[in-house]
Amino acid sequence: MSEPARKKATYDDLYGVPDHMIGEIINGELVATPRPRLRHQRASQILSYRIARPFDLDGGGGPGGWLFVDEPELLLGEHVLVPDIAAWIQERVPGFPDENLYRVPPDWICEVLSLSTARTDRVRKMPIYAEFGISHLWLVDPVIKTLEVYKLDSGRWSLLSTFDEDQKVRAEPFHEVELDLAHLWI
Repeated sequence: MSEPARKKATYDDLYGVPDHMIGEIINGELVATPRPRLRHQRASQILSYRIARPFDLDGGGGPGGWLFVDEPELLLGEHVLVPDIAAWIQERVPGFPDENLYRVPPDWICEVLSLSTARTDRVRKMPIYAEFGISHLWLVDPVIKTLEVYKLDSGRWSLLSTFDEDQKVRAEPFHEVELDLAHLWI
């Protein structure tokens, strides 16, 4: 006997996710994962600060021209995804929406990997990001202390570089500013 068809999750289903979890809708399925641990939070926070400060809005002494958001809810077709950090080239976004959902796909995504999210980030979310034309993706792993830099090329992810430990890096699309990876790790 076959299983009954599952009802596709809706945005309203996200309201039932407990506060200590992050809810996403991936391929019609409600996926809830624990809020990140300190190591994950620290890497995300420092990376966001180090990259956003010179690139966001007025540039803070850097090139500017980008809008950064931590943990935005992205509406990508039927999916609602929550990357750790996302950024849009300023000309593509006239302003921030009045609702929680961002309907314009970002130009850059950063996922900070953890034991509970790494498989989902790599296997389920990366293809969706590619499908919606997000041109750059970074994967940060605070446990093994690595940064993987990807660029979308003809609808597929190409790994441009892998950095580790305490390297000082310049990585697309933010290569104008040097990032010291040692600052990301606890």
